[in-house]
Amino acid sequence: MAGKWKGSNRRQRLPANWADLCAIVHKRSGWRCEFRLRSGARCPRYADGGVDHIIAGDNHHLTNLRDTCQHHHGKKSSAEGNAAKAAQKAPVRPPEEHPRGPRSSSGS
Repeated sequence: MAGKWKGSNRRQRLPANWADLCAIVHKRSGWRCEFRLRSGARCPRYADGGVDHIIAGDNHHLTNLRDTCQHHHGKKSSAEGNAAKAAQKAPVRPPEEHPRGPRSSSGS
């Protein structure tokens, strides 16, 4: 896979009926992006960005799928990718103990 999909197994994790699920989502949306704008209104763009998992992962239920425009799908996917990279880079350190040892609960 070329580009941003390089090294990803995402396509292999899609269910065998993915094309059927996408057709249902497209019909439901009328081929319009289903993202909601800050105002609460639905995005007016044509859905040319593919079907998106609302909550990222492998839940392929229709309630977790929506039609998207390229702008919104790209923006969401980029944010998810950046968060995943940041989580991988975040140092994992055990909590440090106070030099005098743990405090007793008696307050002495």
